[in-house]
Amino acid sequence: MPKITVNKAVLSYKFLDNRNAETLVFSNSLGTNYSMWAKQENELSKHFNILFSDTRGHGESETTEGDYSAEILGNDILQLTEILGVKSFIFCGLSMGGLIGQWLALNAGERIEKLVLCNTSPKIGTKESWNERISIVKTKGLKHVAENTAEKWFTDDFIKNEPEEVQQILENFKKNSAQGYSSCCAMVRDADFSEEIKNIEKPVLIISGSEDPVTTLDDGNKMQKLIKNSQHIILNARHLSAFECPKEFNDALLNFLK
Repeated sequence: MPKITVNKAVLSYKFLDNRNAETLVFSNSLGTNYSMWAKQENELSKHFNILFSDTRGHGESETTEGDYSAEILGNDILQLTEILGVKSFIFCGLSMGGLIGQWLALNAGERIEKLVLCNTSPKIGTKESWNERISIVKTKGLKHVAENTAEKWFTDDFIKNEPEEVQQILENFKKNSAQGYSSCCAMVRDADFSEEIKNIEKPVLIISGSEDPVTTLDDGNKMQKLIKNSQHIILNARHLSAFECPKEFNDALLNFLK
């Protein structure tokens, strides 16, 4: 993928300019890279220009020093899109990407046309749990925390029926920079839009996984109540709903966006 320097970091991205009227920007979850959206590319490219990127500290994007924040990662998206000539866009983020989306809607709403918040919450986890994870990764590496990741990300049936796909996602997880992953953990630890999310005015689609143990169905229901111009779709999935249920996910996006 091409690389470009934005916001003092080198980001790896893939921009599909299909000469459509609207651009759809995707943002990956913690521990993945842009390939988690592979099952969205072909179908949604028929209707939109598509921009994928590896979040700072993930995939082929640069790992910069220090803790990251929603502001830093949100500005990565704003500067990348501006350099590519995309003045306004639809944003779709999952988990950590959903936190970035909330920051964008609250701080750069004039650039956002619509927002898709997948398997996320205004506040994910606790300060203590994230500090513990950061400590484990720094001392023992990503392989140690990868052990139980599949069970959090995918239903038992998917793990059983699609072992190669699950293995590929886990291999990508382990290839990430431990420092970059920890820096993004700090971002998720510190991001809290619980009081502000009610101020989002753009149309919002919330997608939850019925079996998601990380950002639960209850989290999705609470978000829908707080965001006045929102709708909530539930998929039979765990945390990586876009990867586990691509047809249902793509249909939900198209119904909302078109």
